[in-house]
Amino acid sequence: MYRAYKFRLYPTPEQQIALAKSFGCCRWFWNYSLNLCQETYKATGKGLARGAIQGLLPSLKKEYPWLTDAYSQCLQYVALNLSTAYKNFFDKRAGLPKFKSKHGRQSITYPQKVKLEGDYLKLPGKVGSIYCQQDREVVGQFITTTISQNTDGKYYVSIIVDDGKATPEPITKGKAVGIDLGLTHFCITSDGSKFDKPRHTEGHAKNLKKKQQSLARKQKGSNKRAKAKRLVARVHSKISLVREDFLHKLSRKIVNENQVIVVENLAVKNMVKNHNLAKAISDCGWGQFCTMLKYKAEWSGKTYIEVDRFFASSKTCSVCLHKVDSLPLDIRSWICTHCQTHHDRDINAAINIRNEALRILALGTSATANGGNVSQPGKASVLLDAVPDEVGNPIRLAVG
Repeated sequence: MYRAYKFRLYPTPEQQIALAKSFGCCRWFWNYSLNLCQETYKATGKGLARGAIQGLLPSLKKEYPWLTDAYSQCLQYVALNLSTAYKNFFDKRAGLPKFKSKHGRQSITYPQKVKLEGDYLKLPGKVGSIYCQQDREVVGQFITTTISQNTDGKYYVSIIVDDGKATPEPITKGKAVGIDLGLTHFCITSDGSKFDKPRHTEGHAKNLKKKQQSLARKQKGSNKRAKAKRLVARVHSKISLVREDFLHKLSRKIVNENQVIVVENLAVKNMVKNHNLAKAISDCGWGQFCTMLKYKAEWSGKTYIEVDRFFASSKTCSVCLHKVDSLPLDIRSWICTHCQTHHDRDINAAINIRNEALRILALGTSATANGGNVSQPGKASVLLDAVPDEVGNPIRLAVG
């Protein structure tokens, strides 16, 4: 089973120069190869294979001797990344590959010959050993090692290892929980728990506004503008780290307490097109939260399910299944006209999400009641033994 580790790096000034040269060489080769692929496609109607792109390197190194500043396998891995990017595009999993800029995040990938020696990460080539701040032990065989520099100037290493363990079979016995994601509360569970939205950006809004105003006054192309840009990037980096901390803690809590986790398959990319809600939705990090739930459930042998986004979870009574015609967003509670049950809008939606997933999987089909699909990564299992737990947990997650 593959696992990823991410640590902070502290390169020396000489190593920073060496890394900058490697970043530049790999970025140039990416842009050169992407342009060549586009021109070849226009001329012949066909693209270039990975082997053809890698075959360009010997002649390019003779024409541009500075390409030797980067480790050879890092340049070869660029061809693999470009080939993968095109494959994802044709499989409709991503957009068309784009050219890279020196002003954004920079990265290079080492496919092998990287190891940890005490507190240092030893890299092949001209970079050498970099001090690495490790908060846990890396267990497993190194697969790939990616060195990155964020726009705030900080360096990180992401190590993917194979720990040699098989992925555990999903657990089908135990507590099942449905999760409804929202803006007033970050998420609401089917057992009645509501977790408040931390509002990460609002806590740093004043500082961010001050830094952005300072950046706007700087002359373009000046050193002071570059420094002001890094200060703005540091504020955004702080917001991102605080958000990740909250999402990690909440996702771990939910996975630890439940055996079957059910969420809606939300189209966040389409939802942020609403300019009135785009900022609030982006600040939540719903997509990142669902990703965390998915891989943590997989690691723990739990079951993660996504119910179709068009399932009428809010408008359906969880007691008698009566469906109302309309339910505006400003109505947060309602009474079913059929069974007279009083519903909290969000809790009712979470219960319906959980029950719909259990019903579909118990029947052994992938079609929801409204004709949509249920997405369950990995091996499908019949959850006849998954028991809904109606006991609520009033304790909310407190993150300082």
